[in-house]
Amino acid sequence: MPHDAWQPDHSQPQRRVADPADLLPPPATPTLPAGERPAPPPPEARFDGISVGMESRTSHRPHHHLHRRRHRHEYYLAYSVILGALACLITVTAGLLIWALNEQHQATVAAGNTRRRPTQRVASVQVSPTASTRGMRQRVPREEAETDPSLPPTSFPIDFSFPGEQAWSGENPFESDAAFDPQTIIDDLVMRQLATLQIEPAKLCSDEVFLRRLYVDTLGTLPTIEEARGFLDDPDPEKRRKLIEHVLQRPEFADYQAMKWCDILRVKAEFPIKLWPNAAHAYHHWIRTAIKENMPYDVFARQLLTSSGSNFRTPQVNFYRAVQSKTPQGISEAVALAFLCARTDGWEAEQLDGMSVFFSQVGYKGTGEWKEEIVYFDRRLGREAQGDQPLTAVFPNGRSVEISPGTDPRLVFSDWLLDNRNRWFSRAIANRVWYWLMGRGIVDPPDDVRPDNPASNRLLLNYLGTVLVEADYELRHLYRLILNSQSYQLACTHPSRDSLAAENFAFAHVRRLDAEVLIDAICQITGTSESYSSIIPEPFTFLPEGQRAIALPDGSITSAFLEMFGRPSRDTGLESDRNNRLSAGQALHMLNSNHLRNKLKQGPGIKSLLDAATGPSETAELLYLAILSRRPTDDEQRMVEGLCGYPGGARDVAWALINSDEFLFRH
Repeated sequence: MPHDAWQPDHSQPQRRVADPADLLPPPATPTLPAGERPAPPPPEARFDGISVGMESRTSHRPHHHLHRRRHRHEYYLAYSVILGALACLITVTAGLLIWALNEQHQATVAAGNTRRRPTQRVASVQVSPTASTRGMRQRVPREEAETDPSLPPTSFPIDFSFPGEQAWSGENPFESDAAFDPQTIIDDLVMRQLATLQIEPAKLCSDEVFLRRLYVDTLGTLPTIEEARGFLDDPDPEKRRKLIEHVLQRPEFADYQAMKWCDILRVKAEFPIKLWPNAAHAYHHWIRTAIKENMPYDVFARQLLTSSGSNFRTPQVNFYRAVQSKTPQGISEAVALAFLCARTDGWEAEQLDGMSVFFSQVGYKGTGEWKEEIVYFDRRLGREAQGDQPLTAVFPNGRSVEISPGTDPRLVFSDWLLDNRNRWFSRAIANRVWYWLMGRGIVDPPDDVRPDNPASNRLLLNYLGTVLVEADYELRHLYRLILNSQSYQLACTHPSRDSLAAENFAFAHVRRLDAEVLIDAICQITGTSESYSSIIPEPFTFLPEGQRAIALPDGSITSAFLEMFGRPSRDTGLESDRNNRLSAGQALHMLNSNHLRNKLKQGPGIKSLLDAATGPSETAELLYLAILSRRPTDDEQRMVEGLCGYPGGARDVAWALINSDEFLFRH
């Protein structure tokens, strides 16, 4: 094609582009009677300089209006850029504060991992001792400074420099000066294993860490300011033991432990479990009542395995409905996982088939009531080939048994499972409770018991199972025994880098708070509530304000926060179904979401805390007690005291503390 192919050819006549108005038919001219004159055209209407009428179609004024609109859009764009820049500046400033607090937290933990504190140089970022003399630079809102003369000046120095080569000289709020001194048989067994491996255990944790750890592990909640002050200021040397007895009797203990059992037993109304809301609520109520009344664990298991009746009126039978497959094999898998902590996908086919015979006569039938179902012993099932001959079943340990006609096979299996000589049953629940409290199982994962996954401390596991049997399967006794041990009360800081230290419990495991615990803690601090609902159009799917997440009765009742922070789906019954790993999306939600910002800004919790304080120093102390369950160290006090002199700064400190690792994780 020639280079000038796109140039117009002036030798050819140019065609005029048709106006769309020319394509329309000519307007009809009305015929008037003789002697009548046509009516004058209507007057032209004007709005803000724009003509509206017949002549406005060909007027150039609309183009002038579009020009003005374009200029207005340019102004809006400029305003948006300016506001965005201001928001970025505020976010960066607040992010620096969070970074400073987290770096100091990491420096404190790193300081506990060395024994040569006066001379050892810490490689991670540390707080400079001169930072307290230089203070911090933070701009106070001008309108607040002008209206309140008691506020600090509009600027004061700031220094976020933390020289890494400086030796740590500050306080360590995570460990005490007491060394690990075995006091119980649990401590003796742990210490014996560590001595064999030549691993030195960590020191005991501080009172502040013990208080928060105990509340989170047993109650799923944070201590209040009054509870924290009362415990920290109590000089009684037996205060830890007394606090353990106190929390084991609180109603929140039943709420939180019921939540854990509902994860295992798949208490959920939605697909694929399909318990339906009224049955799920009844099931949750029965589980919570059993824990509250301290029902022995063997009785708890027997009722779940042998009950018959309506899923609405006998809630225990929902155990047989809360399985994805109601076949004998599907039920056997659920039983093995819940009560033996074993996954049958690694079993031989003959072993699973032999156990399935025990549940081959579980029958289901409907009633006239909507979604009600009866679970019962149906003696007709499984008799097609056997006739009146006994059924031959095989226990998980490989021993076979013959079941006579007319005998419910579930009773035979329950008798074997709950026999005091069957240590598999008692050791499985002991290992699961140890995992809940310590963050790691003696057999880990705790629900994957198999020959090629041995216990890290077999003597300890055998001892816990024996103690539980001797206590008539009272789970509170097992909790009390573990909580009072020094093994549970070790600090999270540890001097050894041996990989075997973690699996042999040489120190406390750090893990992120459960999604339900985290949102309840945020609501407690801010004095707000959270809304929960279910997509199922049934009763009980909307709960009143003030409902705590750890007490939600149905796994299908949820919120966007719970889904984002790894609440389990309750489809599998596995402990790994709960995801407590901190992700980038979760961090961004905590940093930037209106959800958290509105709770801090509009909730009455922070405001009432500021009203109760007599000055910036007390405000800082109350914020740390409410959020971290401890008082600030001297360095932290100097760092945040200037910000706590006015409401906006105090809210920024609260926001920074809630985003800190110390709040998000259990130490």
